Amino acid sequence: MADDFAADGALAQAIPGFRPREAQQQMAAAVAQAIETRSELVVEAGTGTGKTYAYLAPVLRAGKKAIISTGSKALQDQLYSRDLPLLTRALAYSGKTALLKGRANYLCLERLEQQSMTGGELNVQTLSDLVYLRGWASETLDGDISSCGGVTEDSAIWPLVTSTNDNCLGNDCPLYKECFVVKARRRAMDADVVVVNHHLFLADMVVKESGFAELIPEADVMIFDEAHQVPDIASQYFGQQLSSRQLQDLAKDIIIAYRTEVRDVQQLQKSADRLAQSAQDFRLALGDPGFRGNLREVLADREIQRALTLLDDALELCYDVAKMSLGRSALLDAAFDRASLYRARLKRLKNISEPGFSYWYECTSRHFVLALTPLSVSERFREVINERPAAWIFTSATLAVNERMTHFMERLGVRQAQSMILTSPFDYARQALLCVPRDLPSPNQPGGAKQLARRLLPLIEANNGRCFFLCTSHQMMRALAEEFRASLTLPVLLQGETGKAQLLKQFVEAGNALLVATSSFWEGVDVRGDALSLVIIDKLPFTSPDDPLLKARMEDCRLRGGDPFDEVQLPDAVITLKQGVGRLIRDVEDRGVLVICDNRLVMRPYGAVFLNSLPPTPRTRDLERAVRFLHRSDEK
Repeated sequence: MADDFAADGALAQAIPGFRPREAQQQMAAAVAQAIETRSELVVEAGTGTGKTYAYLAPVLRAGKKAIISTGSKALQDQLYSRDLPLLTRALAYSGKTALLKGRANYLCLERLEQQSMTGGELNVQTLSDLVYLRGWASETLDGDISSCGGVTEDSAIWPLVTSTNDNCLGNDCPLYKECFVVKARRRAMDADVVVVNHHLFLADMVVKESGFAELIPEADVMIFDEAHQVPDIASQYFGQQLSSRQLQDLAKDIIIAYRTEVRDVQQLQKSADRLAQSAQDFRLALGDPGFRGNLREVLADREIQRALTLLDDALELCYDVAKMSLGRSALLDAAFDRASLYRARLKRLKNISEPGFSYWYECTSRHFVLALTPLSVSERFREVINERPAAWIFTSATLAVNERMTHFMERLGVRQAQSMILTSPFDYARQALLCVPRDLPSPNQPGGAKQLARRLLPLIEANNGRCFFLCTSHQMMRALAEEFRASLTLPVLLQGETGKAQLLKQFVEAGNALLVATSSFWEGVDVRGDALSLVIIDKLPFTSPDDPLLKARMEDCRLRGGDPFDEVQLPDAVITLKQGVGRLIRDVEDRGVLVICDNRLVMRPYGAVFLNSLPPTPRTRDLERAVRFLHRSDEK
């Protein structure tokens, strides 16, 4: 294994610019050992370690069936389209590889056909996209919608022509033999290395528990990249959720069945309209958007109780009406099953006394989600591991808190795993400077965004943009963008105004832009070289104390005799901050300044935990010194 990573090894010979890295070799050896002994391994591999090659090479050399799960579809595509082909060529690997995504990522030919038959109510743009997709459907080999360049990522057509686990007709589908999901699954079953994502993996675990046919095959090796995301994603799937999107999709499918196959049962249209209206009314009853609240508290409100009862009644009516026409339409039969499933979910969500769960709701301007989430997934995840004897490997650049892996390992139930922390090979003492400016406004004081923008304006101008300003809330993000647009002549880009990939492209092409963003840009974003040399973070990323899931986890910790701040709030914030900080230095030649606008980092005792968890970077409180550092970077 060490030979592959040597200066004259297989990787150096096949990959231009490849250089041996000791940490990469150490990780590859540990992965190879875990594969051989079918054991558990947890690795924090600092930015620049080359962790992807460090786990891919041992997997390919071992020749065993492997599942590789990533935190995002973007990384999944990169791994499958770029990294895996490079390694298979370098190591002359002859096995088969496959990419597998969730159903909603593939064009559903049956739903495309249904929309084509009932597309009269679509607006001009959505109708145009539908026409384009009919042509694309006959050309595409895999139906993966990410490869369809002719329809925008946020088009309203996608939810109408893709399926979900809830609305897929399965074996009853008239176009089952042509189904892109079925074909993708067959390729995965036949492949030796399958690349999936955490959402699909965990959804599949839950589906297997309920006795349905498996989507992800059994394997000898399970690898989770970006593993820091796994506990939170697992908690979503080990809980229960019901959303207005699911209810509205159900109403649409009942209407399609009525208009195309069961035209004599007008009651179907009426019951579906009532369900859609009741979902909308319940959303309005929940109040202001952009808020995650406590479901236990909100269900004590009589108006909301009444709206929920009307929603339940509407769902029951759809169930009863669909039941009378069972056997006449596969689409309607599937809708009946979903109505039954959603009624059971709603009943469980209304039973707010179940211990060990957080009950919460979230609403946007048009939609809502009702959810119950387990406070701990360690026991459930441990069961998943015990049922599948294999090598289980978890890796990320951000797993350790204060140089210890305990927090992650306990949350996921892998307490006995071998663990290792591999530091980044980057020379942070030379490449970076951390600045915590003096005399900053308090993060929550009125007019804080205006003062913060004024204070940091000279630094951003001195760097000619080339800056990510990462915020901990959408409110602060929008307020800062407004301030900067009023005072800067440089391009100011704002998350949400276009898709993430498009925004990154604009940022790099501009060469002098300021990107103001929140959560989705804290991780999984790789901008190398001069395009990004300044990262500013508005404050330490503690989750809002009003968040019901956090509150419930803290209360559970307190009941177990622990310290909720030290064991829940602080570790979560440290891992999030490490992700944001990791955006700055992405290569051995990168140089830049990191600014954290929060005095708590240096004034509070727990600030030391954050600092001990970050790369060893020189520190200053003087913005002028930061400006000088940036100027020196430009001169080199």
